Order: sequence, then structure tokens, then C-alpha cells
Amino acid sequence: MDQQLEITQFTDPVCTWCWGSEPIIRKLQWRFGDQINISYIMGGLVDDIREFYDRANDIGGDPEESNKNIAQHWLEASEKHGMPVGTDGFELFTDEHPSSYPQNIAYKAAQMQSEELANKFLRRIREATATEARQTNRRDELIGLASEVGLDIVPFIEALDDSSARDAFEEDLRFTRKHHVRAFPSFRLSYKQEHIMLHGYQSYGALKTLIKNTTDGALTERPVQKSEEAVLKFINHFESVAPVEIKIAFDLTDDEMDCLITPLLHQEEVRKVWAGNGYLIRPTQKTVACDKESGVCTF
Repeated sequence: MDQQLEITQFTDPVCTWCWGSEPIIRKLQWRFGDQINISYIMGGLVDDIREFYDRANDIGGDPEESNKNIAQHWLEASEKHGMPVGTDGFELFTDEHPSSYPQNIAYKAAQMQSEELANKFLRRIREATATEARQTNRRDELIGLASEVGLDIVPFIEALDDSSARDAFEEDLRFTRKHHVRAFPSFRLSYKQEHIMLHGYQSYGALKTLIKNTTDGALTERPVQKSEEAVLKFINHFESVAPVEIKIAFDLTDDEMDCLITPLLHQEEVRKVWAGNGYLIRPTQKTVACDKESGVCTF
């Protein structure tokens, strides 16, 4: 599209404030539709936790101690950004698996197949890390998550093994350094010949204002209807959503959100999946019945 705005997020799959930015990203997608395209650059947050140090949160050095401090930091961040976090049994980093680079590289392997599936994979890594306390820097975990979102596992594994995914990640690291990104998430907005960088977490209001100024009002935010039907459409589209994502996308109060979600739960259109200190909402999986004689399957 001639007037499409490109929003590039510099990210890492295990960054808690990138997880906390998901409601903002989804609201942008829902409100602006195909007027914008959101893509991701893998910035590689932790090369080796034993050589990493986040002074503000005292994270780095010994993997076991770092895991404890990361869990505490994520819980504190969750209180601010509202996305669920699960820290029971949290053990992301070990001496055998001290890096977040495997998740970054796995995203690049997925991207070689499909941008759409790669972005679903990125979201699934975030969920598995943040809400399920899974050690997503393990190869077997990443292969399992890739299979869940529908990636073809053979070429995915080949891209991990033949260094092509690693090479693509190295290119992302060079791009990250070129734009002096030191905080995740960071954003690069590109429209026609204009490029603007925003470093760190951004609110929806800040991004919306910048979109308006950058495009001189050429892009328009579509209105949303606060209805059960619209919310169900949102849940079916994104497949797995946190309550705060619905609340922010539709500008709902807590009471309004409860009034819209509760009937959908009672009608079994959606289901709750408990996730750490909160929950996710997913479409109800329909039961399929197949007639052996006719070969017809019905829901």
C-alpha cells in the first residue's frame, strides 16, 4: 500500500516489557487494520546471563539467583502493564542454557517460512515464557512451540542447523546496533521517506499521536463497537488474549469488560485458561463428529 505505515519493534521474546506491549500492538492492529504493518527485529537481550547485568533490577551473574530476581521483576512489571505472569517453578536460565539468543534465532527460522506464522510463534514463545514458566531457550521447547502454531518442522530445524537462521539473527543485531537501540521494546516508524525512532515502552496514545503527525492524518483509526459480537471477533482473530488486551483495544472499564466477557463464557463461545497471576481467554474448541458412511464431519 502506498500509504501504509511500517512499525518495526526491536524486541526479544523474553523481554517482559515487550510482553507488556502486546495490548498496545494489538490495539494498533485492530484500530488501524491494513493501514499499518508491524514487523519485528530480534535484538538479543541476553547473550549469556552469567556475563549480563541489569543494575536497575539486580539481574545477571549466577543463573539461579538471576531467575529469582527476574521472577520478582516480572511480577512487579505485571502490576503495571497488566499482562499475566507465572513464576512458579521459573527457571529460564541455567549454566547449560544461559542465553535468550535461541528464541531470537528460532524466530528467524520461522520467518523464513512465513511472516504470519513467525509472528504467531513469537507470541506463543512470549506466552510460554511469561505465563507458563517454560524454559523456552531449550531446543525441544522451541520445536514443540513451532509445531503448535503450524510451522513445518523439518525446514524449521534445518534453518536452525545450517546457520541460516543464526546468520539472519546476526543481521538483526547489526540493524539494532545501527539504530542505537539499547532498550526493549523500541520502535521505528517508517512512512514514505520519513523514519522516526522511539526508545523504550510506549503507550497507545503516544504511538497514535506520532502516527497522526508522521502521516499528516492520512491514516485513520477505525471506531469500534462495544458489543459481545465485536469482542468475540477480536478473540477469534487473535486466538489467545489477556483481559487487558480486550480492555485496551475497546476502551473498556473493568465493569464493561466483565459484562461483555461473562455471557461469552456462559455461552461457551470462549474459555478461560489460567495463567500465573491472571488468565488468558481463548475460543472454545468445537467438538467434531464425523460420519464414516458419508465421510462428512460436522461441528
